[in-house]
Amino acid sequence: MRKTTFGLAALAAVIAAPVMAADIQPAILYDLGGKFDKSFNEAAYAGAEKFKKDAGIDYRDFEIQNDAQREQALRNFARRGNSPIVAIGFTQASSVEKVAKEFPNLKFAIVDMVVDLPNVRSIVFKEQEGSYLVGVLAAMASKSHKVGFVGGMDIPLIRKFACGYVGGVKAVDAKAEVFQNMTGTTGAAWNDPVKGGELTKSQIDRGADVIYHAAGGTGLGVLQAAADAGKLGIGVDSNQNHLHPGKVLTSMTKRVDVAIYDVFKDAKDDKWTAGVKVLGLKEGGVGWALDDHNKGLISADMKAAVDKAEKAIIGGSVVVHDYMADKTCPY
Repeated sequence: MRKTTFGLAALAAVIAAPVMAADIQPAILYDLGGKFDKSFNEAAYAGAEKFKKDAGIDYRDFEIQNDAQREQALRNFARRGNSPIVAIGFTQASSVEKVAKEFPNLKFAIVDMVVDLPNVRSIVFKEQEGSYLVGVLAAMASKSHKVGFVGGMDIPLIRKFACGYVGGVKAVDAKAEVFQNMTGTTGAAWNDPVKGGELTKSQIDRGADVIYHAAGGTGLGVLQAAADAGKLGIGVDSNQNHLHPGKVLTSMTKRVDVAIYDVFKDAKDDKWTAGVKVLGLKEGGVGWALDDHNKGLISADMKAAVDKAEKAIIGGSVVVHDYMADKTCPY
């Protein structure tokens, strides 16, 4: 009871915070794991912060502590006139659908799920394309011909990351082994770095020397375990190369920051539209990270190979299978 009371008080306090401008009143609702997960939610936070800096318009936000707060937070934002209201994560879909119907004159957006309503923008990504690219790099960096993948919650979306990764690995090394583990089947799987580290150590014990994660906060444990063992990790969503310089091969970047920025900016500029936005390599929605922290790990041959693969995907000569289309992975 005490914990619940604190959560409701925090929710009320955050939503009551003042905004700096009255033309639009943006709001953002993070998923479990929080806005400083150094991954998915933090990318959304970065986009909102960039908009605030560029436009001089503040926003409200809230980090849920449990599933029950999703609908409550959205409805409180709406009652206070916030618009656009952005929900981060597929698990927000039913709450967005319900609240958006109650407030048809407000603008809503959701990341990673489609809500088919005239006042909702649904933003989805071709994660399989970015995952294919880091799979190419993983295969080229591996000395054991064994690489790994650690997912968060076992859902089709995360299987989509895994399948694209396998496709990229196999395109380079058809005989390579790809170990796969999921952390769990509930929302807690996104915030369990200890379990992420344990799964990574298990894969390393089987011979994996490059491990890619798509696990939110759990992935911090994956990257730590790989670095501690002298192996290579691959980050996700945000650029995580800096977390263990020289030990993170690259990061599959998913530009949630750009998507959030565009939602806010389009509303400000009176250019906001509902409907589905699909962001892949061609649209700059996914990619891979090369910076001072990992440039020593990426050889000229690796860079050439991944550039070639990217051009082939954008040009259509390589089509990366989407696991969510048929729940299979043909690689």
